[in-house]
Amino acid sequence: MSPPDPAARLAALAGAAGGEIDLAEAALLVAAAMQPGLDPDEEAARLARLGAEAAAWLDRPPAPAADGERLRRLTSFLYREQGFAGDAETYCHPDNSLLNRVLDRRRGLPLTLAVVLIEVGRRAGVPLVGVGFPGHFLVRHAHHAEIVLDPFDGGRPLTRGECEELLARVTGGAAEFHPRLLQPSPRRDILLRLLNNLHAAHLRRGEIASALTALDLSLVLVPGDPARLRARGMLRLRGCDFAGAADDLGRYLAACPDAPDRGAVGELIDCARRRLRRLH
Repeated sequence: MSPPDPAARLAALAGAAGGEIDLAEAALLVAAAMQPGLDPDEEAARLARLGAEAAAWLDRPPAPAADGERLRRLTSFLYREQGFAGDAETYCHPDNSLLNRVLDRRRGLPLTLAVVLIEVGRRAGVPLVGVGFPGHFLVRHAHHAEIVLDPFDGGRPLTRGECEELLARVTGGAAEFHPRLLQPSPRRDILLRLLNNLHAAHLRRGEIASALTALDLSLVLVPGDPARLRARGMLRLRGCDFAGAADDLGRYLAACPDAPDRGAVGELIDCARRRLRRLH
């Protein structure tokens, strides 16, 4: 019997009762769904080996006992010894949102580098959490809220003032800093942000099928989400999947009966149905 496909495995993982989604497993299932033939279990074993190497690095004598020093040694291992770094040159390339490719290239986005840092840290006994900071994903120590790191910049610790400066830079001054912006993000939200990045990266390149796959996976995590149904319906129209487009857009209007674009979307549904009738 062949193993379940990555999307089915992701659905089972997301629907499992109790506990949060396993971040590494889910990110690798996303990567496998986007890259047919990729074995997510092999990639998980590779990440586990990296975690074991990090644990050994941290425990080299004199083994640090303080949490801050253990974290400094972890970031030194990943960024100096292993060569992980932010990819500023090809920032928007889809590879930067695929965890296996980040492990291959040692390059990624703030979010995917954060996943590496969190998951390697977990295996090395350094508890870290993701922070869905606007425009630039960050990492925080699970037991020390004041320790905030920039995974895109070598795991560099950030002061509150530097976080305020970062927010002003990435939002053009449009957002006001508040400590709640540094609260840990649920893993499901992290994965949705990852999939948003993938969807945008493929759409930017005109790769409609891959952008649709990213939307399909996000709807596995948030079934029936109106905004994603609308986005998928629009993409299906572009791909001449008129039945799928009419279904998605109809579900969007059913979920949002007072949507301001109800009239325009209704016309698109009628158009899709007419095109479908002509095909038959």
